[in-house]
Amino acid sequence: QVQLVESGGGSVQAGGSLRLSCAASGYPSSTYCMAWFRQAAGKQREWVAYSTNYGTTRYADSVKGRFTISRDNAKTTLYLQMNSLKPEDTAMYYCAAKGGASCSGYETGYNYWGQGTQVTVSS
Repeated sequence: QVQLVESGGGSVQAGGSLRLSCAASGYPSSTYCMAWFRQAAGKQREWVAYSTNYGTTRYADSVKGRFTISRDNAKTTLYLQMNSLKPEDTAMYYCAAKGGASCSGYETGYNYWGQGTQVTVSS
């Protein structure tokens, strides 16, 4: 059983910062990539960023320069540092993990998902 548990969500004013965490238990040895997705009310879920097990990171255009994804030394905890938050960042944020040798921004490629943590940015 693999479980991903997000934390760190909350409410913040525009321009503020939050750091999200995702802790994994029962993590598979084959896991190579972890990622963040988000889903705003009434919209489809979208990819935010991913991190490989060797440190390569990629970001969606909408968050480049503002968000930073990182992992701990064991590569079982994922973080998302969110700076310069905007109201359009308001969404439920989901942690996801993917087994295999490559990462992607496609939701269907990820094997494990957390329950989400809400981020609300007020103007």
